Amino acid sequence: MDELIDRLAEKAGLEKAVAGKSVGIILNFLRNEGPQVHVQALIDTIPGAEEAIASADGSRGALSRLMGGGIMAVGTKLMGLGLGMGDIQKLARELFHFGREKIGAERMSEIISGTPGLRQFT
Repeated sequence: MDELIDRLAEKAGLEKAVAGKSVGIILNFLRNEGPQVHVQALIDTIPGAEEAIASADGSRGALSRLMGGGIMAVGTKLMGLGLGMGDIQKLARELFHFGREKIGAERMSEIISGTPGLRQFT
């Protein structure tokens, strides 16, 4: 997880704490909404991912609960961390790039195409 957080902090210009929370939020979303086999393969390549997901799932804010689930809830949570749309796009692109390196372009493409609303961030 440290490798990914350091990379996101550098490439997306995020503070490390925000990058870590963001990864947990996004991976939690992917686990709930994406193609299970490919998402789990990605999660399994990131040490500490399960803890980040558990932390993100336990920190559901009132506004995101009102928004329901899906990509809108993810955006609400990420904006709650102080990220704007440009930041979220940089974060997502770098995370997807990282995923391609870890599980391959084909599996990452399956995650992106198989997760509702995710393509807009690629």
